[in-house]
Amino acid sequence: MFWTVRDALAREKWRAVPMTLGAVCLTSVFQIVQNTSWGFQPVQDLGSVRAVDPLWLALLRTPLSLFVPALDLPVWGALAQILIVFGISEICIGWWRTLLIGYVATLAGTTYARIGLALGPGHPLGLPDSDRVVNDTGPSAAVVGLAIYVCWRYRAYLTGALVVLAMIGEVLVKDNLAGKEHLAAIAAVMAVCLVRARWGPAPARVPLRRPPPVDTV
Repeated sequence: MFWTVRDALAREKWRAVPMTLGAVCLTSVFQIVQNTSWGFQPVQDLGSVRAVDPLWLALLRTPLSLFVPALDLPVWGALAQILIVFGISEICIGWWRTLLIGYVATLAGTTYARIGLALGPGHPLGLPDSDRVVNDTGPSAAVVGLAIYVCWRYRAYLTGALVVLAMIGEVLVKDNLAGKEHLAAIAAVMAVCLVRARWGPAPARVPLRRPPPVDTV
């Protein structure tokens, strides 16, 4: 994975990740606009997803919700996640697969929120009723899902396992909607990997690249 990313950036520079740069710019614009007196509500109307909203409205807003920074988190975190993880994914699996897997993970989190609320706080997978009005925006679920998919694609199983353990630890330390949505995103992307491995075309084996030997003579 390292050599794939390195070679692409060395050869094409920032031209290797046009979709990622567009996503960073779009997220920055949403952050600037939603912090103005006139722009907060339009941004919410375009990209804010809450479990209390009708399902059709949540699905309609989902494509842009990925690029609306969460209100309770610093925007630099969202921008860094998009730049690094989306950038690596765009180089390794292409821009359209990056968006596809990202949206699968995001939709899995959105769907889980409704299921968890229906189960209620008494169920191990349930959510409290207060989570109905939580703004569910930002790229984190997509980022987690993409990390799992790219690790599977490049056989970086140890890194993928560390991502899963980190997300489990997040839920154990801070049991909130975002943490459980990350686990739902992981489950959905793992299902995609399983289906593709079982019934999809065999992926081309990724060659192992090593740095050229250094001539010490």
